Amino acid sequence: MDQLFKDKVAIITGAGIGIGFEIARQLTQRGASVVLNDIDEKVAKQAADTITKEGGKCVPFAGDSSTLETIQGLIGKAVSVYGRLDMAIANAGITTFGKFLDYQVESFQQICAVNLQGTFFLAQQAALQFIKQKSEGRILLMSSVTGHQYHPDLAAYGMSKAAIQFMAKTLGAELGPKQITVNAISPGATITERTLALDENYMDMWNSITPTGRAATVQDIANAALFLLSPNSGQITGQTLVVDGGWTAVSPPP
Repeated sequence: MDQLFKDKVAIITGAGIGIGFEIARQLTQRGASVVLNDIDEKVAKQAADTITKEGGKCVPFAGDSSTLETIQGLIGKAVSVYGRLDMAIANAGITTFGKFLDYQVESFQQICAVNLQGTFFLAQQAALQFIKQKSEGRILLMSSVTGHQYHPDLAAYGMSKAAIQFMAKTLGAELGPKQITVNAISPGATITERTLALDENYMDMWNSITPTGRAATVQDIANAALFLLSPNSGQITGQTLVVDGGWTAVSPPP
């Protein structure tokens, strides 16, 4: 396998399972060293151990990525263990379903803390580290097709993901002169442990309403992520790449 990311160092939040784990795994397979975050210490350690057993360089860092303390600790871990930071992936996020008229303040505050506050300050602290190193850097944010199109019972979640697209746009412009790119990915329906646990019919349902005839895999999303993190995307910033098998073109609700 190519060593496109040889000597590069990445941090990834919410990467114990699913999309984040696959991004971490693919980065290490291509030469990167990764600090893998998950809120669950056991899950973070198991994920890092799995990657290490496959020959990758990966260490765990447990903590709530919505807090500045965890974000700074995560960056500090990357610098202390691997000597630098080159890439920051704000993958952590939560989904809360609820009718708009019944939605509760506590759920709203939680979704804003994880999806927005955590993403915003991870980008800020990573950018400060890149500037301190006097190096270029890559920041990748995780949006969703629900930030582009209507989806039932996801008003607050979709709003948070739409905000992340604007975050990528404005930070891409602001940090471009410092040779730091900021982009986002909007995954469509993706087969993960979490989505299958939510609905046992998830795969069949989304396969039937996605133009390509299948829901995305974590590998599909990771492939897009690695492109935006790679040297091949140096002139791309402030953008959001939709990876959804064409669903946003037609947008039938599930």
